Amino acid sequence: MKKPRLLLADDHTILLEGLKALLAPEFEVVATAGDGRAVLEAAEKHQPDLILLDISMPGLNGIEAARRLRESNPGAKLIILTMHGDLSFVSAAFEAGVSGYVLKQSAATELVTALHDVDAGRRYISSLIQNRVGAEMPAFMRRPKGATGELTSRQREVLQLVAEGRVRKEIAQILGVSVKTVEFHKQKITEKLGIHTDAALTAYAIRHGIASGE
Repeated sequence: MKKPRLLLADDHTILLEGLKALLAPEFEVVATAGDGRAVLEAAEKHQPDLILLDISMPGLNGIEAARRLRESNPGAKLIILTMHGDLSFVSAAFEAGVSGYVLKQSAATELVTALHDVDAGRRYISSLIQNRVGAEMPAFMRRPKGATGELTSRQREVLQLVAEGRVRKEIAQILGVSVKTVEFHKQKITEKLGIHTDAALTAYAIRHGIASGE
């Protein structure tokens, strides 16, 4: 029986190697990626059946990458593997188009089960989250008011890069736009969020899973 083709994305090399060793017996690992933009390139090149994403990745976080992948690789099924168990992250991930959400604290066997379930067309939510929310499960699928959905995709990109300490010129080069365009997006971000310092924007981005606190 043909193994499902799997793309792995995480910014920790040791973890990626461990995941490859764990999953290789049941999945064909076609590529790995260390940041969100590399995921998009690898997905375009290898056309995997499944893509396993971390949320906290540099350059473009996993939830933003998922939104892009729904458009660029609609045939691929997406699964989040993350340390973030807060329901706002879970809701945002499913809203972005993922089909599975597994916590890194879970048993290795649960990840394998999740990948097979998602490959078969089912949704999967980590048992650690299911146990915590119980009967509230349908409610958490709705995105909380005031979450980062009020920002556009490009604004969330700019916010992540600001939170990573990138200067305007560097952000412009990464996104392929002018410095003036970056300044425009940042102004709109501060207006929408009511946050006016880079330190406060960074704290907001970390709190909402847009940027890593590492």
